[in-house]
Amino acid sequence: MAASPRTARALNDRLALELLQREGPLTAGQLKTMTGLSRPTVADLVERLQGSGLVQVVGESGAQRRGPNARLYGIVADRAHLAALDVRTGGVRVVVADLLGRTLAEASLPIGGDTGTEPAAERAVALLAGAVTEAGATRLHSVGVGAPGLVDPATGELRPTSGLPAWHRQLVAALQERLPARVLVENETNLAALAEQRLGSARDRESFAFLWLGHGVGAGLFLDGRLRRGSSGGAGEVGFLPVPGTHGLPSRGDCDGGFHTLAGAAAVAALAARHGVVARPGAAAPRPGDAVTGPGPGAAALGDAGAASGSVGAMSGDAVTGPGPAMAASGDATAPPPGPGVADRAAALVAEAVAAGHDAFLDELAARLALGAAAMVSVLDPGCVVLGGEIGHAGGPALAARVEERVAAMSPLPTLVRPGALGGTAVLGGALTMARQAAQDDLFGA
Repeated sequence: MAASPRTARALNDRLALELLQREGPLTAGQLKTMTGLSRPTVADLVERLQGSGLVQVVGESGAQRRGPNARLYGIVADRAHLAALDVRTGGVRVVVADLLGRTLAEASLPIGGDTGTEPAAERAVALLAGAVTEAGATRLHSVGVGAPGLVDPATGELRPTSGLPAWHRQLVAALQERLPARVLVENETNLAALAEQRLGSARDRESFAFLWLGHGVGAGLFLDGRLRRGSSGGAGEVGFLPVPGTHGLPSRGDCDGGFHTLAGAAAVAALAARHGVVARPGAAAPRPGDAVTGPGPGAAALGDAGAASGSVGAMSGDAVTGPGPAMAASGDATAPPPGPGVADRAAALVAEAVAAGHDAFLDELAARLALGAAAMVSVLDPGCVVLGGEIGHAGGPALAARVEERVAAMSPLPTLVRPGALGGTAVLGGALTMARQAAQDDLFGA
C-alpha cells in the first residue's frame, strides 16, 4: 500500500533532518543527491522545515561558479535544549546542550552520605537549574538521567535498591515536578554502552557486550542493534557473576565473592600494589581522547556525533558514602577501602603499568577480566567486548589485546576486544544521546 502524500512528506522531512544532523549544513543540491528526491520535492521540504523553525540558512557554499553561491541549510540549534545528569553514589554531574549536542554548560556537585534525602535531591535539582540558567537554555525539552540500580523496563522508573541513597529515586520525581521538560531515566551502564555505540569504540557494531570497569563493574548488552535490559531490568549484573579465584560466592545482597571482587577498582589497585606498580606523583588517569599506547580510538566530545544493567558505583573524585561493593580479592589484603577517586586512582595505576611495561601486572589483570568477558561471550556470542569505564579506557589497546588473547583461549566463538573510547564521560554522553533522541523524535515527527 502506497504511503499517503502527508506520510511521504513526513518521511522525507525526517530523512532530510537526520542528514542535516549527521552531516552538518547542506545545500539543496546536496540534499537532493543524498536523499534521491527530485529538485522540486527538496525545495518544498526545505520551505516546510524553514517554516516550522527547524531549519535555517546558515551560510553559503564555497563553490566557485557563476552566479550566487548555493545556500547552506542547517538545524536551528536552539530549537530545543537538552540536559544530562550522571548520578552517582557520592554526587552528580550535569551537562546542558543544544539540539546539535553542543555543550553549553557543565557542573558537578559532591553529595555526602550525611545529607538528608530531600536536601540531597534539592541540591541536585538546583545544580541542574543553575547550569540551565548559565547556558541560557530557554527551551529545555528533554533531560536524560543515568543512575545506578535497576530501571523497570515496563514503567521506566528507577527501582528501590538496597545500598543506594534514597535521594536517587526522589531526584527523578523532583526533576519531573520542577522542570517543564521530559525526564528520562536509564541505568548508567546501559547509557555508557549507548555512548560507546553512538560515539565511541562500538560505532561499527550492531552487537557487542560493554564491560564497565570503574569503582564497580557492570555490563551493557547490545544485540542486533538493540539495548537488552532483561525481564526485570537486571541484564548485565556481572558483579555478581560467580568466578574462580575469589574467597567465596556472592549473595543476592552482596557481590563480594563475585566478579566484582576481582575486577572492581579497589581490587585492581591492590593487584597493582602487589606487583609494585606505583603511579607517578601527580599522575592522573588518561582522559578521553588522550593517547594510551599509540593513537587508539579517539573519543568524541559529549556533544559530537549525537550528543545494561550493572552499577558503576561512586563518582570518581567524589567522596564515597557507605561501604560500597568494592572488596579486596583473595590474598589482596592491601586493597584500599573505597574512598575519594578510587576509580581514577586505579585507572592511573593501569595507565602507568601500560606506559612502563609492567607486563606481569597487565597479564594478571587481563586474566581476571577475561573470566567475566568469556562468560558473557559463551552465553551471548556478541562478537565484540568493549572494556569501558575509567580502567578500560586507561588500559587501552595493550590491555584489550591481552584480554582478547585469553578469551580466545577459553571460547571457540571469535570475539574482538576493544578499549572503550569515552572513559568516565560515557554515562553523561549516553544520557545526552538519550535526551537528544527523544527531542528529535518529537520535533522531527514519525
